[in-house]
Amino acid sequence: MLRLFCLGIAMATAVDAAEAACETVSHLGQSYAVCRFDPAKDNIRVVHQGRDGEAYGAFQPLVEDLRREQEYLVFAMNGGMYEADLSSVGLLVTDGVERKAVARRNGWGNFYLKPNGIFFIEDNTAGLMETEAYLAGSHKPDFATQSGPMLVIDGALHAAFLPQSDSLQIRNGVGVDRQGNVLLAISLEKVRFHDFATLFRDTLGCPNALFLDGSISSLYAPALNRYDNAHPMGPIIAVVRKVPGAP
Repeated sequence: MLRLFCLGIAMATAVDAAEAACETVSHLGQSYAVCRFDPAKDNIRVVHQGRDGEAYGAFQPLVEDLRREQEYLVFAMNGGMYEADLSSVGLLVTDGVERKAVARRNGWGNFYLKPNGIFFIEDNTAGLMETEAYLAGSHKPDFATQSGPMLVIDGALHAAFLPQSDSLQIRNGVGVDRQGNVLLAISLEKVRFHDFATLFRDTLGCPNALFLDGSISSLYAPALNRYDNAHPMGPIIAVVRKVPGAP
């Protein structure tokens, strides 16, 4: 009984910490769910395939895999665009292994609305930069995902975004602020690219931010009572913790 009691206290502490990391933010009269994590303290990963070698495709298979490792999911969000077979369109690195190379080709759709960009975790530090700038460096990330377009590039909005655009969608994205924190946001109503980008730049203080996807945007955030399960997905950005008391 004592062990169960202590486990309950530890889990409650973990939930409190998760709640502190997530909040609803208002920007230009629209609402967003925003979660902030410190890569030096929080276990931020990009995941894609399960123990069976198949793409997770949803959050629940990931939850079940983690349970076998005595870990649990604190937060997850679809983490980049994918092909019909759920493979990533661009760069994908998991556990230090490059699963798919950087995509530099031209094409149709948001991913190819260049510049696109790469979010990565390297030595417990988060980075986010335009694809060509990333390639100009000598990065060896532990985790990485490529998506597009960039929302904010060194403090400037993507040149294609129009303040009065009539293209409204649920949108999600990731940014890195000046303190190195990772901010993941999803709109709670349909928004235009321009407004979503200014959320990251002006309200969240991110000099660089990356669009992850639109209509299929999905969120797993127990702290916000969100357990989305409506759409398949490819890469997933996840925050994971050990079950209290686990070795």
